[in-house]
Amino acid sequence: MKDQYVGDINDYRKYALLRALSSGGENRIGVCWMLTPSDGGMDGGKLAYLQQPNRHRDVDPELFDILAHAAATPERRRLATIENSGAIPGALYQNDLLPDELAARHTFMGRCAYAFRDVDLIFFDPDNGLEVSSLPKGRKNSSKYLYFDEVAAFYASGKSLLIYQHFPRVERSVFLARCAERLRSVAPGASLWAFTTAHVVFLLLLHPASPARVHSAADAACMRWAPEFISGRFLGIEPQTP
Repeated sequence: MKDQYVGDINDYRKYALLRALSSGGENRIGVCWMLTPSDGGMDGGKLAYLQQPNRHRDVDPELFDILAHAAATPERRRLATIENSGAIPGALYQNDLLPDELAARHTFMGRCAYAFRDVDLIFFDPDNGLEVSSLPKGRKNSSKYLYFDEVAAFYASGKSLLIYQHFPRVERSVFLARCAERLRSVAPGASLWAFTTAHVVFLLLLHPASPARVHSAADAACMRWAPEFISGRFLGIEPQTP
């Protein structure tokens, strides 16, 4: 995640999903931004929807107004604006920069685990998504990815996870099936959902120990929006090894 992304259309979808999963704060969410420095690029510029309130505001009027306010001036396009707005009721945030260096990253994830020890769901927001084989952890730009050993560690601690994943330029159904297979290999017994948008998918792994209200929120989110905004579907449960 970068500050420059705040308020764009992908942000709208992301926070709408998080708000739905939080059920008004009944399910407590920890947000690990996996923050990286601005790169001066054009990503995060999809703001035209904010000029079309008649078309887009009805999806979530309160959230739309929060994002319109945040995107109105460069000084407000900051994650701190989102945190302070109450956009995600009752959420906790890990908003430090995520380093590439291996030991510093390990320390970062340890702080994250401690800060989120009492939440129901942890959202990881890497720039790109899950790890790729060409970029081992600890290398330059590895901070743009969440690694499967980290998924395994948080899941093993009893946490449910929501993970941002940008679609690469490959056939989407094949890519999604590959992601699901790899996640199931590190999260035995998990219930898996995919919430797909035009450019990204949010992968939801619910731990068997998660409260029933979190599962109910996930089911409800699948039917909440028109498919062109967010299309959610249940991908099944991975059997636990005896």
